[in-house]
This record gives sequence, structure tokens and C-alpha cells, in this order.
Amino acid sequence: MLYGNTPCFLDAKNISKSKDTTDIDAVVYGVPWEGAVTWGDYTGCELGPKVIRLASGRYSGYLPELDHIDVFEHIRLGDAGDIDVVPADVEETMDRISGFTADLWKSGKFLIGLGGDHGITYPIIKSLTETTGKKVGIIHLDAHYDNMPHYQGDKYARSTPFARLYELDGVRNESLIHTGIHGPRNKPDSGKLARDAGAVTLTVNDIRNRDLKELADEIYEMASKDVDCVYLSICSDVLDFAFNPGGPVDGNGITSYELVTLVHEFTKKGIIGMDFVEVYPQQDANQNSAHFVSTVVLYALAGHALHQQTKQESSSQETVSTRS
Repeated sequence: MLYGNTPCFLDAKNISKSKDTTDIDAVVYGVPWEGAVTWGDYTGCELGPKVIRLASGRYSGYLPELDHIDVFEHIRLGDAGDIDVVPADVEETMDRISGFTADLWKSGKFLIGLGGDHGITYPIIKSLTETTGKKVGIIHLDAHYDNMPHYQGDKYARSTPFARLYELDGVRNESLIHTGIHGPRNKPDSGKLARDAGAVTLTVNDIRNRDLKELADEIYEMASKDVDCVYLSICSDVLDFAFNPGGPVDGNGITSYELVTLVHEFTKKGIIGMDFVEVYPQQDANQNSAHFVSTVVLYALAGHALHQQTKQESSSQETVSTRS
């Protein structure tokens, strides 16, 4: 559903009832879900999809810093509304997320999920692998591994999705790249769990003082090795709290420039879909973190548009070569 006083994200076409993606290039949807709260007062991220949509009303698709691209001259965006979650039933909600996204994955469009907590990523990718039969690599941008086996018995808490993804046959663990990891809110076991699963860790220090385009090439090469597609999952707290004032106080994170540059470079190379999770409106009086999601998504869509253009040009060249 869409809230009564809430616009579609970035003035997208409302396809929440029809789910008709015929004339759509990319689809955004919301997952207003928060499971087990693992620390302190950082709760309320189920409000993320609503507030992100509200904030997006201020923005066009024009990015002067990216060769003056107007994203919406190249991309037709549809808003499929929100998944109907069941706050009292975790497993039913996970099934609903998988079911909702399965129909969207069948469309072959670029999908953008707005969370919600990070627990939503597992059913989204599970749906991708089961619906398409594709082997998936994952670029995971986050301060934290989110790979604990469970949280007080809950297998689908925000601290667990990558433990579930390690277990998924459709994910190649060696192509799962935990990127930007930093800080003592990670558990001592997390790095070992990633290593044992075969996943790759790149900490914040692996990003610092690097040419970001070269780094993005390296990360994408690892994530795309021996898989059919690459998925991008972003938690807001990969950003330093100076750039994410609504999030937990995770210092020593990456900058907003580093995030949007990496996202743009990844999507230029080919990303099948993405999510952005853990925006906390109740902790952010000016909704700076919710506003920034629009910029991240626009950089992703700009990259996706360039990727599609490159594919079309390559296809045209192959056609000409075949005819000649």
C-alpha cells in the first residue's frame, strides 16, 4: 500500500495496484518492517519507506555533477507500494517479502527495496534465486557483518541476514563482498564466520585513500565471478554518523561522496537490484538520512541508465557486424 498522505518515491508512476511494469524500467517498493531491536533506542526503521518517500518529493532526477544527466529522461520509475507485513509474525512476513518480490523479479526490471531493517535482504535475495534460477553475487555495504547465527533465537533479526545468505544455494559465498566493515559494534565471531563461509571482507581502511573507480572495479570483479548477476545491499550505517545523523553513532565510516561514487560505479557495471535499509526517522529531526536515500538511488539509476545504454550500443554493433 501507499500511505494516504505520501507521494510515490521521486514522483514515480503509481503501480501499487496494477503491478504493471510494461512501460517501466525500474521499480521501487517499501518494506516497512522492523524485527528484533538489538540495541538501545534505535528503533522505528519500519517508518523508513514512508519518510523516504515524503523526503523524495523535493527532488528531480537532474545530477549536474554527473555530466548533467537527467535520470528520468532515461529511466521510467514505478512505485509498487509497500509489502503488507505482519508485525507479530516474523516468518509470515519473510514469506510475504519473498512472494511480493518474486512477481517483481519475473518482470526483469531493476528493483529497489526501501527498508525496514536489514533482515529484509535475505527473503529478497532468496526470492531472486528461486524465481530466476540465477546464481547471485552480493556487494554488501555496511559497518557491520550482520552474519550472526541468530539473535535470541530469531533467525531473521537485523543482525542475521548474511548468515542465512551463506546457507543459500543460490548465493556464491566467495562472491559475497562485505564492504566498509568497521567498528567495535561488530561481534568478535563475525569476521571468523565470514571467513569460514568463504565470504570476502573489505574494511573501511581498504576504501580509504583509494581511487574509488579502481576500487569499484575490483569489488565488482570479485562479486561477479562465477555468478549470473550481482545484487547490492546498503545499510545506512556504512556512512560515518556525520553523514548519517539519524543512525547509530558509528564513527570512522565512509563519506557520502564515497558511497554515491561506489554505488554509481557498481550500477554502471550491471546490478540486478538493490536495497537501502535502516533509516531511523524518529532519531533524525531534519530527516537528513531519509533525504539522502533519494541521492543514493538517483546515482544508482544514473549508473543503471549508462549500463543499459552500453548494452544497447554493444548489441547494435554486434547486429551491424553480423550483417556485414
